[in-house]
Amino acid sequence: MNISVLGCGRWGSFIAWYLSEHGHNVTLWGRKDSKNFNTIKETGENEYVKFNNSITLTDDLKVAVESSEVIAISISSQGLRGLIKDIVKLGYQNKTFILCMKGIEVDTGKRLSEVLTDEGIDANNIAVWVGPGHIQAFTKGLPNCMVIDSQNKDLVKYLADSFRSELIRFYYGDDLIGSEIGAAAKNVMGIAAGMLDGGGYTTLKGPLMARGAREVARLIKAMGGNELSAYGLCHLGDYETTLFSEYSNNRKFGENYVKKVPFIKLAEGVSTAKALKLLGDKYNVDLPITNAVYSILYDNKEPMQVFLTLFGRSARKEF
Repeated sequence: MNISVLGCGRWGSFIAWYLSEHGHNVTLWGRKDSKNFNTIKETGENEYVKFNNSITLTDDLKVAVESSEVIAISISSQGLRGLIKDIVKLGYQNKTFILCMKGIEVDTGKRLSEVLTDEGIDANNIAVWVGPGHIQAFTKGLPNCMVIDSQNKDLVKYLADSFRSELIRFYYGDDLIGSEIGAAAKNVMGIAAGMLDGGGYTTLKGPLMARGAREVARLIKAMGGNELSAYGLCHLGDYETTLFSEYSNNRKFGENYVKKVPFIKLAEGVSTAKALKLLGDKYNVDLPITNAVYSILYDNKEPMQVFLTLFGRSARKEF
């Protein structure tokens, strides 16, 4: 398969490496002024992976998109609409797109696949690649399981079967709403977990896991998805790599936030907390953990006071 990967950050560079190592012809695109792209161009590697000579590097979007039938995108979720607009202007809206990213558009509350359809991409040509796994573990040969999901079930099967290996076992997704919302929301839970770590309340991560999945399930159901998706790989299955891993940007962001230590890497959960609050309000769904994270990040509430108040609420039924 000829595949172009747009975005050369942590996850994009891994996807390019993984697909190339497993027999696909890969073109990796990055912006000309991107530090990540220029590091790879100059050294052939970054802090996560070392590329073989078969990967084609380019900073020309037209060259990248026209050279492949499948376009995998891994950039900041808030930059997706602008990138897709550029691709449509070039006339390549009929390609197959795989969204290898987790987030929700802040201004609209739209899922990332909806951003693509807004800009003229056929929903049957859109898939998402989500689920647990950290690059640092994958590059050590440690396997994990992930999900390919789409409205188009033939596309799901084609991509999952084409990408599977001993390193990544792919499952066929059958709930695009649940996969996208669950994957995005777990980053908010990751920030919450990091805040609990930073404040010395790691023991509360158990209740965070259970209650977090429950509130996400309610939102997925209200949006028309299958609430059980919150307990699958896209959300609960991804918790180990987000709530407990030293490699999670979102967990580390939360920990550093409480400790008042700067964090310069991308933590998608920051924007997702704002987007999820918008969706909770829109669908009239109670999202107490999400709202707690939002109040800390956007209303400057004191983190530990917020969480201790949250977990100290009066007794209620669990389900």
